[in-house]
Amino acid sequence: MSVLLQISDTHFGTEQTNVVEALVALALQQQPDIVVLSGDITQRAQPQQFRQARNFVDRLKAPVVAIPGNHDIPLINIAARLLRPYAQYALAFGNDLEPVFASSDLLVVCVNTTRAYRHQHGQVSQAQIDRVAQLLSTATQEQLRVVVVHQPIAVMHAQDTVDQLRNHTAAQRQWAAAGADLVMGGHIHLPYTLALSDLVRPMWAVQAGTGVSTRVRPGVPNSVNLVRWGRAQAAGLCHIEQWDFDSVSDAFACVKVTQVAPARTGHAA
Repeated sequence: MSVLLQISDTHFGTEQTNVVEALVALALQQQPDIVVLSGDITQRAQPQQFRQARNFVDRLKAPVVAIPGNHDIPLINIAARLLRPYAQYALAFGNDLEPVFASSDLLVVCVNTTRAYRHQHGQVSQAQIDRVAQLLSTATQEQLRVVVVHQPIAVMHAQDTVDQLRNHTAAQRQWAAAGADLVMGGHIHLPYTLALSDLVRPMWAVQAGTGVSTRVRPGVPNSVNLVRWGRAQAAGLCHIEQWDFDSVSDAFACVKVTQVAPARTGHAA
């Protein structure tokens, strides 16, 4: 069995030390095969914030794939935003803004949905949609196919529609047809797993809350997701676990488990 830990919207610069320590403890306990950071790693893309984030990631003792969020691009320094928007990000997490991770159980394809000319709204281009679809088409039957974006590909509430990924309809249709199982995101600090409708095959949006930041929604604690897939699981089932921070125990606890059954018929299904 393989375990994927999704952490999003850490917003280093607004982190809570006790929550950081609890998340490190969870990672060391669960020993994920891959950690996915789905954007907004820092609060204001400052060098010190990226250094704090890098130090945190190194303590997780697991391979990490990351994408930038809108907060990981300079906001006030307009010249840096337009000319070198990912300079500080690259120093901490490398120049590859769309990394890919592959193992016998997992194929994780990351997509940079930020744009220097946008304040917070995300976008996926047709070229990016095509790239992801081509990579998905190479997956094996055994691999869980995961796409990672920052802004949500689907939302549950009307108030969040403004933050939905631009060009999401085309992305949903083409990625589902190419074999995607899960599309992970963050940005709105609200955890949920949502089955997407009107597609040629099953696909789910998996959203993570804010991992360690004080910038939580009212009534929504810090949270992360653990995904379990592979031979030790019930045949054909993927477990998506929501782990929330409990301030009483000062630890993360599993509060919800969603079982989904990815389709496995044909080459890319």
